[in-house]
Amino acid sequence: MAFNNKIAPRSVDLSDWYLSVVEQAGLADYGPVKGTMIILPYGYAIWEKIVAFMDHEIKQKGVENAYFPLFIPESFLTKEKKHVEGFAPECAYVTIGGGETLTERLVVRPTSETIMYHTYAKLISSHRDLPLVMNQWNNVVRWEKRTFPFLRTSEFLWQEGHGAHATKEENYEMVEWGIRFYEKTFRDLLAVPGIVGKKSESEKFAGADSTLTYETLMPSGKALQSCTSHDLGQNFSKTFEIKFQDKDGTSKFVWQNSWGFSTRSIGAMVLAHGDDKGLVLPPRVAPIQVIILVIRPTEKLDIQAKKIASELKGHGIRVKIDSDDTKSVGYRINDAEIRGIPLRLELGQRELDQNQLTLAKRNTGEKLTFSVDQIVSQVPQLLETIHNEMLTKAENFLNENIRDATSYEEFKQILETHRGFVRVFWNQSEESETKIKLDCKCVSRCLPLDQEAKQGKDFQTGEPSTTQWLFAQAY
Repeated sequence: MAFNNKIAPRSVDLSDWYLSVVEQAGLADYGPVKGTMIILPYGYAIWEKIVAFMDHEIKQKGVENAYFPLFIPESFLTKEKKHVEGFAPECAYVTIGGGETLTERLVVRPTSETIMYHTYAKLISSHRDLPLVMNQWNNVVRWEKRTFPFLRTSEFLWQEGHGAHATKEENYEMVEWGIRFYEKTFRDLLAVPGIVGKKSESEKFAGADSTLTYETLMPSGKALQSCTSHDLGQNFSKTFEIKFQDKDGTSKFVWQNSWGFSTRSIGAMVLAHGDDKGLVLPPRVAPIQVIILVIRPTEKLDIQAKKIASELKGHGIRVKIDSDDTKSVGYRINDAEIRGIPLRLELGQRELDQNQLTLAKRNTGEKLTFSVDQIVSQVPQLLETIHNEMLTKAENFLNENIRDATSYEEFKQILETHRGFVRVFWNQSEESETKIKLDCKCVSRCLPLDQEAKQGKDFQTGEPSTTQWLFAQAY
């Protein structure tokens, strides 16, 4: 992969811009197998920050990590009819092992419900064994026809949690916890706002009673299903015979849930915040939060740079010194901007003489001047300010691109001229959703959980309705 320190204009072609940023910022490269990607160190460092944040929250909830095999007997997947129908088109199979044809095909893990629940049936026998909730950090394979780095790849990294509970109510509490936990991750770590809602019957997870989703809106006006949490009811427990003896001595099937968050989140973050100069990284997830750019390096400047870096590191700030005088200052500034480093600290002889430093904010381009003594106290505050500014900007974009339609004609016109989310009263039917997909290349995204109850009319039929859904074109 060749780095040329140039980014395709975002305003001209968003797809070209995105691919250019992923390449030039050193996030990822294409794998030798179609649809796969190599996550490079800078991109993987972002994923590590996400993993660290989420793993802490998961363990605080009392959930333990485990690991289950990559290969799943095909017979496991076919046990749950709706599940296999949903995943069959995306499955990759192993048919030969050790030079011999296998007696049963193995599915390369597209998700882990079936392989995990085979074991859950062994681990659960009494109400004392419940709840049983495990989490995995792993990779999955879904053979996608149309791929895009991070957003849609044939193999990706993710976290998947799986719970088994004694009651329907306790189970659904975990489903809601999962999606709210993801909402917190997107907002508090990635500064990406979204809408928490329920998927329609035709869009829910294969094998689930219901699916909760976190829907984000990208600059193209297309929606991205950024993560999901599923109420599996007793569908899998009945298939895999996961039973427990309750306190009253009766045998019952457990209630189950699963929830997943993937490297797709990195793609969402890149699209949500980037500009014509490249990445704009939220400080909490940035591998480098401050870059000290030494202008025309000298021994004294290098000493000062190392001193400032040491003090900032002592306060938990991730710092890098750039004193590479083989490249022009302009090139080095451009490189820092491409990589989205939140703060650039410029240190030259003039700054040294005046005992002052210039800080440039990546998200706004604003330059601020502080004395050397103020830097350690100002940088943490500035990083928090940058996160809040990025979140507010993204929230404004989201809110400005939710439009209401009262008729099907108005609905179609909005999608033709604006895209974004279209909010309508809708009585959810598979037939009407199929028509919308064909007419508008658009699907229901969710029924928002936090909206106020209202009375209206179905935008297609005119019949009374009390549910307002969001529709959008999707990635």
